[in-house]
Amino acid sequence: MSFDRIDRQILAHLQQDGRMTNVELAERVGLTAPPCLRRVRALEEAGVIRGYHADLDAASLGFPITVFAMVSLRSQAEHDLAAFEAHVAGIAEIRECHMLNGEIDFILKIVASDLKSFQEILTTHLTPAPNVASVKTSLTIRTAKATSGIPVTID
Repeated sequence: MSFDRIDRQILAHLQQDGRMTNVELAERVGLTAPPCLRRVRALEEAGVIRGYHADLDAASLGFPITVFAMVSLRSQAEHDLAAFEAHVAGIAEIRECHMLNGEIDFILKIVASDLKSFQEILTTHLTPAPNVASVKTSLTIRTAKATSGIPVTID
């Protein structure tokens, strides 16, 4: 799918504020409301816009601990990779799971209410999971940048 300047403007504005009305969005990109809505729907149907969500403060909601876990598997056969991905998908505290190229197979972003609950996630759900060879963790001390989305360029 190719994107023109208006599509990129729509994407940039919605990424910055997904709650804006279609009328406000249309004004910002220089369209009337009906064609703007058609473009947004087309971007949604194409899977470019995957959803809308609120950006929540984890600490305020009782999850002040963020840990990154580097997981190595014993086997990298596709069915073993898929089984691990399915396993971590069922653990709510694991917020991100990325397969990597290199020595580590996956990096996970995990949130927890405290160190004890993180340890429980680690020892009851992650390290004993099938095919897991090793797990190395790093506790986040502070976050200097956490920007969601992607940089959308507008010509």
